[in-house]
Amino acid sequence: MQIAHTVEVDLDHQQAIDAVTAALAEQGFGVLTTIDIKATLAAKLGEQIDDYTILGACNPRLAHAALSASPEVGLLLPCNVTVRRAEGRTLIQAVDPGTLLGIAAGDQAELADTAADAGKRLRTALDSLA
Repeated sequence: MQIAHTVEVDLDHQQAIDAVTAALAEQGFGVLTTIDIKATLAAKLGEQIDDYTILGACNPRLAHAALSASPEVGLLLPCNVTVRRAEGRTLIQAVDPGTLLGIAAGDQAELADTAADAGKRLRTALDSLA
């Protein structure tokens, strides 16, 4: 079971955020939330970490289909995409919706298909950056 798809890019942190946001848009996703983990941990705990941002990505059509099949799926939305620095590299990771939604999917083929579609779109967006 793989929880994320990861690509490494030769971009600085903000360039990577901009690039993945544009790539997600090409796949029908908008970014609903942007959480600057580095700034939050510095402000709240005085801790210093490498650049780390969580983007909450949502494809409205897919979200509607998933919520229609199982309202509890809202607990797992939006799809998280991270942009982070690690050992001098910029990594972009997208959650695998199939893995997460599998928790709620049960025997609901409609939900599994929606999760697979979302996963394919997220992988395509990230792969376009590599």
